[in-house]
This record gives sequence, C-alpha cells and structure tokens, in this order.
Amino acid sequence: MSSRLRKAGLAFLAATVAFAGTYGVTRSASADAVAQLNASQLVADMGAGWNLGNSLEANNNGIPGETAWGNPVVTQALIDRVRASGFKTIRIPVSYLGNIGAGPNYTVNAAWLNRIQEVVDYAHSRGLYVLINMHGDGYKTVTGSWLICDAADQTTIRDKYQKVWQQVATKFQSYNDHLIFESMNENFDGQYGNPTQPCYSNINAYNQIFVDTVRRTGGNNAARWLLTPGWNTNIDHTVGSGFVLPTDQYRSSTIPANEQRIMISVHYYDPWDFAGQEDGTITQWGPGATNPAKKSTWGQEDFMDGQLKKVYDKFVSRGYPVFVGEYGSIDKTTYDSTNNRYRADYARTLVATAKKYGAATAYWDNGWNGQHGFGLFNRSSATVTQQGIIDAIMGAVGGTPPTTPPATTPPATTPPPTTPPATTPPATTPPAGNGACRISSTVSAWNSGLTNSITITNTGTAAVNGWSLAFTLAAGQTIVGGWNAAYAPSSGTVTATNVSYNGTLAPGASTSIGYQANHTGNAAAPTGFRLNGVTCN
Repeated sequence: MSSRLRKAGLAFLAATVAFAGTYGVTRSASADAVAQLNASQLVADMGAGWNLGNSLEANNNGIPGETAWGNPVVTQALIDRVRASGFKTIRIPVSYLGNIGAGPNYTVNAAWLNRIQEVVDYAHSRGLYVLINMHGDGYKTVTGSWLICDAADQTTIRDKYQKVWQQVATKFQSYNDHLIFESMNENFDGQYGNPTQPCYSNINAYNQIFVDTVRRTGGNNAARWLLTPGWNTNIDHTVGSGFVLPTDQYRSSTIPANEQRIMISVHYYDPWDFAGQEDGTITQWGPGATNPAKKSTWGQEDFMDGQLKKVYDKFVSRGYPVFVGEYGSIDKTTYDSTNNRYRADYARTLVATAKKYGAATAYWDNGWNGQHGFGLFNRSSATVTQQGIIDAIMGAVGGTPPTTPPATTPPATTPPPTTPPATTPPATTPPAGNGACRISSTVSAWNSGLTNSITITNTGTAAVNGWSLAFTLAAGQTIVGGWNAAYAPSSGTVTATNVSYNGTLAPGASTSIGYQANHTGNAAAPTGFRLNGVTCN
C-alpha cells in the first residue's frame, strides 16, 4: 500500500518519535527442516495471512523506525495473539532507506537488521509463515526512497538493490521454507495509468536481480519460495504483456524440474470508494447491501471473481502460486453503523474467491482502530478489536480445497444468506444423544452494538449432516448481519441454519459462525443453545 494510504487514520508522530536504534536478537536463525511443498500445498499450508503494517516500514525523515507512524514496538505477545486468532502467515513490510550506508558496499545498519530478525523470529519460532520485503524504498513520496523505476541512474540503483538483498538474504540464509522473501512492494512510476517503458522493464530487472542474488547466497535460499510483483501489484498490469517472469537458473538441484519456486504478488482494494476512500459515501458492499446509494456501482463479487480468475489462468495453472499480499477495507462505522458487516462480507468473499483460484491472502492491518483504520488488533494490549472480520476470514479459508481446477467459466460465487430462507430448511440429522454438542460463545461489545463468535463442536459419535442451531438473545438485542449461517428471526429465539459449505460435521469436528447485533444496554451472551433440538453443553 502507498505511504499515504498506509498511514490512513494514524496520528503521524514522526516529529516526536525517534528510533532507538539498538536491539538484541532473541534466538539464532532457525534451520529446522520442513518438507518442500509444491505450489498448491504451499497455498493450503499458508492459510489465512495478516500484515504487520505501518511498523518496520515506517520511517522518520527517511530513517526506518517501527514507532515512527504511531504504532507501538512489536511484541511477542502481539504475534502470539495473531496466531491464536487463526492466522498462519504474517507479512512484515520492511523499509531500509537511510539505514543503508554509502556505496560501493551499501552496508545495512547492523542494529536494524538485528531488529528485523528479532521480529521475524517472533513469528517464525511459532511455526508461522513469514514474508519480508523491501517496502517503502520504492515510493517517490517517502523521504529517502531510491528504488525508483524511472530514475536516470539505473546502474547505481541496481547495484545498491543487489547489495542490500545480498545482506538480507545472507542474514536469513539458514531459515527454513516458512520464510519467504518478497522483492519489493508497489513499485511503479507514481501515475495510476497504463505502465510506461522503460520503467516496467526496470521493475522486471529488479525482480531478476532479486532472484539471482538470493539464490547465489546459498543455503536454504537456494530452494526457498521467492515472491515477485508486477507493476504496482496491479492484477491487470501483472497478467498483461508488461510483466516478465524472472528466470530461476541458480535454484537448487533438489527442486523437481516440473515445480516452481517463484510466487506472484498482487494486491486487491477494489472498489476503492468502498475499500479505502476516506469519506462516508460508500459504506456497503456485496449482495447483502441494504442501501443502493451506499453501494459502489462496480467492483462487486462478479468483478472480484473475474480478477482472481485472471491470475489463475496466467500463473496458477502453470504452477506459479499467487499471493494477494494486501486486501481489506477501512472502518467507516462513523458514517454507517452497519459498515463492519460489509467489511466482513468483503474479506470473506475475497479470501474464499482467492482460495477457489489457488491463491493465498494477507489482510492489510495498519495498526489503527477507529475511523478509517484497517486494524484487527489493538497492538498495545495485544487484543482483538474486529472479531467479526477475523471470523469471516477464518470461515472462508477453512473447509476442503477443490480437487480440480475451476472451469473456464466459473459459477458465480454464492454469498452467505443475509435474509431468512424462504423455504423450509433442509432435513437434519440430530447428534447422537444428549450432550453431543458443545458451544463456545465470545461476545465483543461497544456502546450500542456487539459481535458474537460461536464455535459449534459435534461431540457425538455420528456425523451431523445439516444443522440448525437455536438460541435465545438477551432482551433488547437485534441481529443486523451474520456470517457462515442464515439467521431467523432477528430477535428473541433465533435459529442459525448452516450454509452450503459447513453443513456436515464429522464426530469431533467444529465450525465457526457469528453475527453482529444492536443492543439497548444488555450485551449478554445468548442462552439455551440447541443443535437440531439437542441441548448443547
């Protein structure tokens, strides 16, 4: 995301916050072995991803510092909370900028490299996938940026780029395949139009230098997955004729000849008037929108499906996995109290559609909670702030992946129902015996609203094939939106009915559902849970 947009909603503290500069390394580089995965296995194993945005790529007058844009120092507790919430991949944007010394060596500040390693270790030591990149160095709007594709002296830029990546790759040479390098971020000439030449040729050259440099450092770098973007991580300009896949001539001979180790990076924020535009005009998205005036005229489910099908056809079908390294939508609840429902719908649909087309994803979190923020967590207290969006992501990434590639013309994505079904619910199979179901319910409340995340577990010995979960809301509560189930009625005793992808629960299996509700002062959890008529523990 561009530096302007990455700072959306943050109190800019560059004038008062300085980078401390020295950090210790908590552990040595992890060389524990993991099995090499092919493209489809990698995407499945990466699961849901999350961005540690506006931290290690933040800077104060061109000197990187993780607190420079208002976020606190990254802690192990935060990463543990992200992991506990179900995320399996963390993308860590990194800037180098003024922490790079003068040529010809372009030595990266050792304390900064150590701090990068320490934050990587917070996640890598927990078994998470970690992606690090070169983020703000390629933005004209960032003080001290230098990786500029239309600058005159490309010889110096390429030399500097090669030497910095050589140092970073050497630092992490022994880390296993759960660490992935990304060559750069949203590199382009700053004009949001068609790509220009030779600027795009220079971006392609950077990607090739990156791949060659990392591979030549040896160790596990010879075989690890490497992530490369096209023009501004724009899908149309990456599947188009301007992008050139880098060759991988120095990769390890242990990689099977018919497999790749190059990934393709794209970002997704369409339609921008919903996802990122900082006004109250467009606050709703998707088929569940209740006010046409608040819904964009483009960029809905069919458009999203078509965009992700393009990357499947161009790359995934040829063995190159795609990573939607950023997506998300800002908080507009100050303009529309129902906005979080549509933010969850948007995230759910993007993750589900990406999964359908063999792509992994990472939600953009800039650490800011409140108006125009992308935050899912309070980074100071290491607590969840947007459980509904997290539940939507986890519900979409779960389940059984497709066994065959999508058809040439895929069926339209079917969203979770937003109104009660007009016909009688499908016949259900009760769990065997009393106490054969278990419910956990987590309510997060604010002034007049709440979200409730519910996990249903089949503790019986027989499979449940189709389910209805009945429960009673506290007085004064009214459901205004839900995910992973259809809810009816909206108050009193409610029945949540499974949707197409989560109706079967094997013995011991669980599924997560949830809803957003308004309340009049009583935010108590629901009571009297019954699964297909059987009282749950």
